[in-house]
Amino acid sequence: MPRIKLDNIDLKILKSLQEDGRITNVKLAKHAGVSPPPCLRRVRALEDDGYIDSYHANINISKMGYNVTVFAFVSLKIQQETDLTAFAKVVDGWPLVRESYLVAGDTDFILRIIAKDWEQYNKFLVNELLTAPNVSNVKSSLGIRSTKHSHGIPISTE
Repeated sequence: MPRIKLDNIDLKILKSLQEDGRITNVKLAKHAGVSPPPCLRRVRALEDDGYIDSYHANINISKMGYNVTVFAFVSLKIQQETDLTAFAKVVDGWPLVRESYLVAGDTDFILRIIAKDWEQYNKFLVNELLTAPNVSNVKSSLGIRSTKHSHGIPISTE
């Protein structure tokens, strides 16, 4: 049965896991101020209740050869829900697109795209993005450097 309200121990667990997904249960329990068995039960409950979506490693993209980050502002010809959903499904199949947001305003989607170089992005733009069904316009902005990259959400344990 899902819990309705998170307490301070749950928040400490979430904050610690968000900062270090590989933390041991013993260290996590110490950070949260509980013993390991109830800590593990709480983690499992947080997973079951959907508060924890997944665990993953944050890979250094430049060490892997991805030196270009582009933000693409995509406008669609038609913005009916079925068209928005169809475009989002197409985007799901593009590995270079790392994030996609449906937005309100002048454009319909903002995509964060990584590429090994400008040529790879241009090939993706011309062969994939601009030829996708219902796309009317794409404006690209080259990311110069990341000045902040925070994962997750701000969690207050006070």
